[in-house]
Amino acid sequence: QVQLVESGGGLVQAGGSLRLSCAASGRTSRSLDVGWFRQAPGKEREFVAAVTWSGGSTYYADSVQDRVTISRDNAKNTVYLQMNSLKPEDTAVYFCAASGALSSSQIGSPREYDYWGQGTQVTVSS
Repeated sequence: QVQLVESGGGLVQAGGSLRLSCAASGRTSRSLDVGWFRQAPGKEREFVAAVTWSGGSTYYADSVQDRVTISRDNAKNTVYLQMNSLKPEDTAVYFCAASGALSSSQIGSPREYDYWGQGTQVTVSS
C-alpha cells in the first residue's frame, strides 16, 4: 500500500502562487507515476499535471499549461505542484494520485490511478 498526503493549499488572491506537496509513504520503493487532479464543486475530477517516476516526462492540462510546474524529489518521496498566476477558476480541491507506470494515453485519466490522497483546498479570490 501507498499513502499520499497533500499539503500547501490555502486562500490566495488572483495572480498569486501556491506550491502544493504530495508526500508518499508505505511501499514507495515501487516506481510510481504521480498525477495531480482537481475537483470543483459540482464538477468532475479533472487532470492537472503528472510526472513519471523518473521525472523524465511531465504532462499538463491545457488549462494550466505555462502556469503550473510539476516536479518530484524521489529522495524525499515527494511530488510538488508549483502554481503561478492563479485564477478564480483554479479554485478546487486538489488531489494527488499514484500508480505504477502509465502510458501517455493513460496518465491523464483518474481511473488509471491506484492510490489517492485526501486532497487539499485551493481557493483563489478575485
